[in-house]
Amino acid sequence: MQAWRSPSIPQLTEPADGWPELLVRDTATGQLAPAVPADGGPARMYVCGITPYDATHMGHANTYLTFDLLNRAWRDRGIGVVYVQNITDVDDPLLERAEATGVTWTDLAEREIQLFRDDMTALNVVPPDHYIGAVESIDLVVGLIERLQRAGAVYPVRDEEYPDLYFRVHDDAAFGSVGHLSAEEAAATFAERGGDPDRPGKDDPLDCLVWRLERPGEPAWDSPFGRGRPGWHIECTAIALDRLGTDFDVQGGGSDLVFPHHEMCASGGRVATGEEFARRYVHGGMVGLDGEKMSKSKGNLVLVSRLREAGVDPMAVRLALLANRYADDWSWTDELQHEAEARLARWRTAVDAGSAGPADPVIAEVRAALAHDLDAPAALAAVDRWAGTDAGGSSGSGAEDGRRVAAAVDALLGVRLSDAR
Repeated sequence: MQAWRSPSIPQLTEPADGWPELLVRDTATGQLAPAVPADGGPARMYVCGITPYDATHMGHANTYLTFDLLNRAWRDRGIGVVYVQNITDVDDPLLERAEATGVTWTDLAEREIQLFRDDMTALNVVPPDHYIGAVESIDLVVGLIERLQRAGAVYPVRDEEYPDLYFRVHDDAAFGSVGHLSAEEAAATFAERGGDPDRPGKDDPLDCLVWRLERPGEPAWDSPFGRGRPGWHIECTAIALDRLGTDFDVQGGGSDLVFPHHEMCASGGRVATGEEFARRYVHGGMVGLDGEKMSKSKGNLVLVSRLREAGVDPMAVRLALLANRYADDWSWTDELQHEAEARLARWRTAVDAGSAGPADPVIAEVRAALAHDLDAPAALAAVDRWAGTDAGGSSGSGAEDGRRVAAAVDALLGVRLSDAR
């Protein structure tokens, strides 16, 4: 599947003292850990994509900007990047929304995927190298299920009508090592986030669906197990293993994916291959509105596309998102948007006036902030200080410094300081 147009990223000069160590917080350990590939090869990253039944809201945007910062930090260091993102373009929420709105599920998915592309382009997000839908990955999923069958980790649920296939999660000795939930917490979270712990006929309440047999009126594909479609978790595992291999650098997404999704992706990968699935698990926080998590199911959404339609500069939207630590939970407000618009105006004025401070110190501060667990608020504060500096224009180099800072803000933070939209 086609992603979106890649932005032009300015090339910055290498820092004289070298780059600071790049660290991210690994959810599995709770500790900061190096994020540079140990073998000197390209950085390999998988970030879970959308289920395309509605438009991009601020929670989505927060997630994809988080990993855009990491992508840009790698590229700034001259590290190659292989970035994979999926699209769950066949799933229960999509089918239910299509039926409720009277459109075909394929048309709904196509429309929302294009809107997502448009939003990501407007927000200056670097696209994935591989943008892959579940529908085009059926063969990969089937192959992975067969590997799990050979390992004895897949069984048909005891249901005479629909003996769907399930993955036996406790066949992975490391199951639970990502989210660290108790059995009671895991069962409750599984039920809350799309699982079926109470389904009769399962070996264990936490076992997850890998192949759903065909129901009347639902899309289905041929397989050795009967016509059906993939479960959610197996889809991402199959795509990641195919495009990135094992022990890739970062598995990313929102914190609501820690369990069950990333936990079960990791377990399926480990059982199938005998190797670690990902080296690091990195998660963005939840974005709320009026004190509640922003979600499609609740309908309390602030949509990127609607802000764009209302004339809000996408770079101001990006700045509003970057004003919060990526892993924190926070709420969107109109005040946050207005503050971001004012900040963008100050930065552009400073660049255009050519009278702010020298470029090298602020670029170093931005790099250092991002190297320390993608601390975007600290990076923004560094640019704020630079924009508020009055160098008096006495050195004659203010315009060049302004151009260099603008290039760095674009390359590292993804914020364009030209007025072009």
